[in-house]
Parts: sequence; structure tokens; C-alpha cells
Amino acid sequence: MKSKKWLIAAGVFGMVLTGSAGVYAGTQLETIKAYLNHGLAIEVNGQKFTPTGDQGKKLAPITYQGSTYLPVRSIADALKTEVKYDSQNNKVSIGSSSSSGGSTSTGNSGSQPSTGTNTQAAGVKSKYLPADFPLPKDAKATSLIENIMDGDKKVVLTYTTKETLLTVGTSYKDYYQTKNLSQNTQDIQADGFSIVGREDGKYAVTITGSVSATNKDLNEITVVWGEE
Repeated sequence: MKSKKWLIAAGVFGMVLTGSAGVYAGTQLETIKAYLNHGLAIEVNGQKFTPTGDQGKKLAPITYQGSTYLPVRSIADALKTEVKYDSQNNKVSIGSSSSSGGSTSTGNSGSQPSTGTNTQAAGVKSKYLPADFPLPKDAKATSLIENIMDGDKKVVLTYTTKETLLTVGTSYKDYYQTKNLSQNTQDIQADGFSIVGREDGKYAVTITGSVSATNKDLNEITVVWGEE
């Protein structure tokens, strides 16, 4: 996409989404300085093992303050141990005895069949996005963080789809044209899109789309949505 348009979109994003910045603050995420440890060899049951993620991409261990951290799903799969991610309670459960009712983590698991076009689709289970929020039929969440801050619902969703970026971007453009937005900026190109909007006193949203960095056959869409 043209860099000038992206700069404009980024500037508007900073002004419009002030009310949604708390999406990140409420997740208890903390910025740290860590290192990818590419030199660490791993063995599982005496056999050399290389952790991998979606599409077989190699995952490196992370070293932080003298401790080394391994990708839990990849290791659990090697040990044939069940791992579940409960997005509603923001909890990871390890082991078949887990009573967690959450959906299986999409981090390194196979694709789930998608049966819908909205937030009730099998590939995306969001509690807080509007029920009519459009999603491609094959949408598969790779990250979903939801929280409530001071009574306001906050969502950060990243999903993948095989739909073209023009198709997905246009669907969101059409969707928000029906809403009473006080601010609305859209930049839709074949290689990416950015949509920023705000309805005063109700919510702010930004949606960006680009080709997946790990799989060129997929497009990656990130949605940041928050009530005000």
C-alpha cells in the first residue's frame, strides 16, 4: 500500500482509539526484554526435537532473566499431553484431567470447521464483539484477548482467512457505513487495508489486514474494539 496513506491511517488511529488503548492495559501484559535462544538443543524422550508452530514454522525458546521458556503447545503435543485455552477466563490448562470448558487453543492446533459468518463462527468465539460483526466463513482466531475495564468491554482479535484483503476490507467498509460514526477513515487496497472508526460515547474500532507473515496463502486481520 502507499506509505502516505498508511501514515494518514496511523495518525488517525492514534487520535481515534484513545478510548481503546485500555484494551491492552487490562490484559495484564507487561513489556519485557527477552532473547530468542536459537542455540538451545531440545530432546523429548531422548529424541532430538524442534518446536514448530502453525504451518510448521520453527519456534525458538525464549531466555529471560536466566530462565528458558518453551512453547507449551508444541512441547505438549510431543509429550502427547492435552492443552486447552479458555479465552473467556484467559486460562491455559495442561493435561487430560483438566475441567476447563474453554475451546482448544488455536496456537498450534489444526483448523476448526467454520460454520458461520459472524462472531458465533466456529473459528472465532468472542463474547464482546457485536453479534452482527462480519467475519469470513473460514475465519480462524490466532489470538483473542477480551476484558472489561471500568465496565467497558475490550477486544483484541487476530484471525486468518483465505478471503482476499479487498473482499474483507470492503465488508467492513460496508458494515460501518451503516453505523452512526463520528469519525471514519478507510484505506482499502489489494495488498492491505486499514479501517478506523468511532461512535462518540459508545465505542472505537480499528481493523487492519495484510498478508500473513508465516503463510502467504493466508491473510491476517487484526481487530481492536472497545466500548467507551
